[in-house]
Amino acid sequence: MLTKRIHWPLKNKEIYLNTKRMNSIFGININTVKLLRIPFSYFLMPVFFFALCQVREIDWIKAVICFFVLHLFIYPASNGYNSYMDQDESSIGGLEHPPKPTRQLFYASILFDVIGLGLSLLIGFHFFISVLAYLLASRAYSYKGTRIKKYPIPGFLIVVFFQGAFTFWMVYSAVSKNAVALNSSLMLVLAACLFLIGGVYPLTQVYQHEADKAAGDITISYKLGVRGTFIFCGFMFAVANGLLYFYFSSTQKMEHFILFQIFLFPVILFFIQWFLKVLKDDKQASFKNTMRMNFIASTCMNLFFITLLILNTIR
Repeated sequence: MLTKRIHWPLKNKEIYLNTKRMNSIFGININTVKLLRIPFSYFLMPVFFFALCQVREIDWIKAVICFFVLHLFIYPASNGYNSYMDQDESSIGGLEHPPKPTRQLFYASILFDVIGLGLSLLIGFHFFISVLAYLLASRAYSYKGTRIKKYPIPGFLIVVFFQGAFTFWMVYSAVSKNAVALNSSLMLVLAACLFLIGGVYPLTQVYQHEADKAAGDITISYKLGVRGTFIFCGFMFAVANGLLYFYFSSTQKMEHFILFQIFLFPVILFFIQWFLKVLKDDKQASFKNTMRMNFIASTCMNLFFITLLILNTIR
């Protein structure tokens, strides 16, 4: 009996330590890792690949560094900081049942910021400044003191600008071997990026109206309403498609525009089917349907831009 009393605490301690190791990655709690939402970066990849496939001469080393800086560090850092500020209890992008954010999430987001900024210097000072500007905009969007997120129009504009046109130009100028300058064709692409993100972003909020309102965040999707959000996003997609028509026409690559329509077809099909379901029942504007839309749209766009990248590389 005495032996058991001595060994049980030791065994419990060993079990506790093993469990703690299993619930952490490199010393970071598994819930913190979940809230960084690294897989969510997949939904933000299309703009990167769009910019990459339009560069005439790519510096591949810088392209790889740029990819990892954005998708492994900067985007997750912004996700983590936003989750820490929001203290979400309901579904968020990529997590149907998010764990409770802790102080460690805040420190992890800062750590990822520092690593991302440090690696960005390997590309150049201008890229470093661009990444810093993105981070500052992201913090202004989420931070309780500024909380741009709670204003429907400013919140919408800051997201579509920085995740759309700004990111395109940041990547485009960073990975090009040659000096780049804005021209009329590039302006069309930047505008198209604004409208593409503008057509996706409100849909990511469509199932969060009650949670956002409770938190004091009046999003553009909340203002538009569930059905209004779909109509608005459909309009934004149509404008983006028109701008890409003019862009590919101006660069004499109409075959690329036709290819874009082929890749876009599954996105349009799911969007219309989803909208028809929502017209019958607002509850169809759910987390699961939103994630399906995000996945289909991101996959089709990623495949399209990677296809263009391959075509432009082998020619």
